[in-house]
Amino acid sequence: MELHDVWFVLIAVLWTGYFFLEGFDFGVGILTKLLARDRPEKRVLINTIGPVWDGNEVWLLTAGGATFAAFPEWYATLFSGFYLPLLVILVCLIVRGVAFEYRAKRPEENWQRNWETAIFWTSLIPAFLWGVAFGNIVRGVKIDKNFEYVGNFWDLLNPYALLGGLVTLTLFTFHGAVFTALKTVGDIRVRARALATKVGLLTAVLALVFLLWTQVDSGDGKSLVALIVAVAALVAALAANQAGREGWSFALSGVTIVAAVAMLFLSLFPNVMPSSLNGDWSLTVTNASSSAYTLKIMTWLAAIATPLVLLYQGWTYWVFRKRIGTQHIAESVH
Repeated sequence: MELHDVWFVLIAVLWTGYFFLEGFDFGVGILTKLLARDRPEKRVLINTIGPVWDGNEVWLLTAGGATFAAFPEWYATLFSGFYLPLLVILVCLIVRGVAFEYRAKRPEENWQRNWETAIFWTSLIPAFLWGVAFGNIVRGVKIDKNFEYVGNFWDLLNPYALLGGLVTLTLFTFHGAVFTALKTVGDIRVRARALATKVGLLTAVLALVFLLWTQVDSGDGKSLVALIVAVAALVAALAANQAGREGWSFALSGVTIVAAVAMLFLSLFPNVMPSSLNGDWSLTVTNASSSAYTLKIMTWLAAIATPLVLLYQGWTYWVFRKRIGTQHIAESVH
């Protein structure tokens, strides 16, 4: 396997890790409006991801940095063609981080409610737009012979990509609901399981249509296996949730995300960004990659740094592993 193939796989792993971790992170943010009934319950939800949300976003930074270094042509075409939706995602992530930190800085009801509203919308919008973005990457966009995007913003809002956005939105919400059930106690835990069932059923329908569409359009034998795993894991996650086995349900919803993202990347390879104008103008792992020397240096650095990052993040989740409820929320003191 050539180094550019290795780095395609590594970037796929980074995006998979990001969607697995930030997926439930976004889902919990969305649930602050859909599940929480009062301020203490909103604080419970926010506290479940409070120690980990910023660490989850490291995966996005790493995925973007790896793409820039390993496949500069892919990075340039992607960020120029998808400039507006990616800018919206970036602004949402900035506002979301500020909202987490500033929400409790003042006691006024309006102050806290406005920041909580910001958390909801800046979780929902990226959850939808990531699906739209990856839907367009897999489907193919208007790239000319100079590897430049020549379409417009409205070209990105096609039925396939919009369906992809709905899939990531509902899947992340389901993932977040299962995570909430796993991390909480009391009535909110019961209601999180009930909501997870409803959202999960909708997710299953949308995901099945989207993944079958992807398979028919650009899939092969390997992507078909990933599709079957994704659908089976989602059904099993719903069954585990119904049985009150939150740990299994969360793990299986994570497997669904991993398998679904794997299917998208398997459908892509060896392309990294297909051209809908002419297949010969598509960006591939070969014509979009950096030099072999650059990839070699990156591989050594990744081999050293990655295990350390994984160990630290795993330790963080272990430290904050206990369940919480409204009885653990102290009165605000200002």
